[in-house]
Amino acid sequence: MARNTLKSGAGTLRPGVSLALAATMLLALSACSDPGATAAENAPAPSSGSSGAKTFNLSPQQDRVPVTVDEAAAALVPEAIKKDGKLTVAVSPFAPPLAVYATDNKTPVGNEVDIAVALAQALGLEAEIVPTAWADWPLGVESGKYEAVLSNVTVTEERKLKYDFASYRDDKLGFYAKSDSEVTKVESAADVAGKRIIVGSGTNQEAILLRWDEENKAKGLKPVEFQYYDDDSASNLALQSGRADLTFGPNATAAYKAASDAKTKLVGLVDGGWPLKASIAATTKKGNGFAAAAQAGLNHLIEDGSYAKILDRWGLSSEAVQKAELNPAGLPKK
Repeated sequence: MARNTLKSGAGTLRPGVSLALAATMLLALSACSDPGATAAENAPAPSSGSSGAKTFNLSPQQDRVPVTVDEAAAALVPEAIKKDGKLTVAVSPFAPPLAVYATDNKTPVGNEVDIAVALAQALGLEAEIVPTAWADWPLGVESGKYEAVLSNVTVTEERKLKYDFASYRDDKLGFYAKSDSEVTKVESAADVAGKRIIVGSGTNQEAILLRWDEENKAKGLKPVEFQYYDDDSASNLALQSGRADLTFGPNATAAYKAASDAKTKLVGLVDGGWPLKASIAATTKKGNGFAAAAQAGLNHLIEDGSYAKILDRWGLSSEAVQKAELNPAGLPKK
């Protein structure tokens, strides 16, 4: 996507964009859920060197949460899928903690992998995890190459024309500040007035922030200073040196980074489809019947507590759902 920006020494600063344009951008970009493309910053390798930092297990040997079979859910699995005893699941191992290659550089690990393995086990199947470029999963599902996709896919009304969904996580965007920052909460537009905020150009989060900025300026509040960086280290330096107050981007990757180095803290969460709720869901070919089984299997994991343990293991408890929904309301068509 072209970047219509003006460069400055502190990053890339851009004047305000109209509310109407921002709204259009929001609808156009809200379905962007590629875990690699939407990561505002490249996540670091896990570290235990900083005070309060959490170490994530990225080795090929994963001590996964034990799961029991739900016979009722297993009975819902279509014969065409259960006949070989396997569930072929596409994941995109390019953005921790969602999915990433382990330290052997070939084994996918992460939250999406754990959910896929647990779901298969709950349905009496063995998960066959297939690393897949995010752009390739739609054709793979339509052709039958993949029986399910767990790859940070947001439910949209347009996608519901071709696929069925079983939700398993809320799509959240996060505001993060330096760990010792005086900023403690961002809950509404007024909280960003006058703040210097790092955000990805041409992203859903930028569109949301532009709308909030327009709202603030209409009320006579100070404008947001938008900062754009192509380089992750420059972005980190800007925040840690005090040249920026906040970053705003996909919560999952930012939460992983904050937990890994303890240098940043979460100060606010926003629905990924703001002002609409957005759901991340297991995705399957429309009409093949597997989504209902996936919903039942996911609800089994939620009810027995294993789902919560998996999300906690990867620092994603803030994105947990109370129940899995079959084909929940999706973000509007473009």
